[in-house]
Amino acid sequence: MAIASLATAGAAAFTTGLTYRDTPRPARMSEPDSQWSDKERTFIGEAQLLQARAQGDLDRDVKSILNVNKRMEYGDFVWNDRKVPKGPVWVRVDLDRQLISVFRDGHEIGTAVILYGADEKETPAGVFPVLARIKDHESSIYDAKMPYTLRLTGDGVSIHASDVRWGRATHGCIGVPPAFAAKLFDQVSKGDQVVILSDQAQRRS
Repeated sequence: MAIASLATAGAAAFTTGLTYRDTPRPARMSEPDSQWSDKERTFIGEAQLLQARAQGDLDRDVKSILNVNKRMEYGDFVWNDRKVPKGPVWVRVDLDRQLISVFRDGHEIGTAVILYGADEKETPAGVFPVLARIKDHESSIYDAKMPYTLRLTGDGVSIHASDVRWGRATHGCIGVPPAFAAKLFDQVSKGDQVVILSDQAQRRS
């Protein structure tokens, strides 16, 4: 699941697995609406959220996360926005764990295993607003198709559809499965924030 250490530390830190989401889950909180399914998501308590903010694991509210009860491999993704209301959208990318999570109105609606930049062209960490949305983009530098591009930086770092397979990397972009990319593209608007985290980048700085 996206916030694995909640079960042990009570904090909203995200998964400890490299390419999959852990299955241990915190004790379920009371649900705000009986129409939510227990099997679909876990709700985050106020105390857990406050501790996560104090520890620097999160800088914004998370109301619930998807329950993913399987090992996620390259190319896998889960998407479920059923019953999730309209609201602000933001994206969290964890480079060390190769995971992306999409939130709407504080609820996680999608997660996937990603590709990221190789050593010679690393993916930057930080908080980036979406600068542009380009559905049928093609890179003039690398002569490569980049469908469902969400551009994050002036020099072209983007989230885009990619053939997510073991052993592959990008030129600094974040590659996601094509079907996931299409769903993400439909959710994200220009100006929405993408938070890219990397413990390795923090250690180097």
